[in-house]
Amino acid sequence: VAEPKPPPVTHEDWVRTPIDQFILTKLEKKNMEPAPPADKLTLLRRATFDLTGLPPAVEDIEHFLTDTSPNAFDKVVGRLLSSPRYGEHWGRHWLDVARYADSTGNDEDHRYPNAWRYRDYVIDVFNRDLPYNEFILEQIAGDLLPRTGQQDSDRRRIIATGFLALGPKAIAQQDKIRMLYDVYDEQLDVVSKAILGLTITCARCHDHKFDPILTRDYYSLISIFAS
Repeated sequence: VAEPKPPPVTHEDWVRTPIDQFILTKLEKKNMEPAPPADKLTLLRRATFDLTGLPPAVEDIEHFLTDTSPNAFDKVVGRLLSSPRYGEHWGRHWLDVARYADSTGNDEDHRYPNAWRYRDYVIDVFNRDLPYNEFILEQIAGDLLPRTGQQDSDRRRIIATGFLALGPKAIAQQDKIRMLYDVYDEQLDVVSKAILGLTITCARCHDHKFDPILTRDYYSLISIFAS
């Protein structure tokens, strides 16, 4: 990890943030001009769709177009980040990573009647801007964390472990020992992919071919989920 210095550019008047310098230096090397600034309505639509997944309301358009203050767009972004729609829009990306579903899938499709509680948890923590390290910790070990004495907080941590409880489960599997270890395997799979960006579960049968992950590492991790 490094902190590179922004490169020098010719058209310094175009630069508003240090990131712009990295973009502009590449354009200038290709003898290309930056795109012209977006008009206010286009800017508002882009920001609103990007942060909430919805178009701007008529009153929001009118308010922004008539706001001539220098921080008019900053106010728009702040309002959109404070909107409940923000968590609904961006939380769904984590729900995809967490393989959210309302049923077990697999051989017999049984409902998860309380899956919505985990869905609402994800939306809520996005809207509350919960730090990422706490977000991950609650989902992996929310039931093991020390109790805070605050009912809502303690309850939220239990619900967060829905991250592990969800997922496909072969309920019709006759070998119940295997069924349990397939569940542990799937839990390790979602944790490793979602948080580490690694496919660890192929080490269930052999040492990992592409990363330094041994079969004994796999079963050490599995034992945590099996305990």
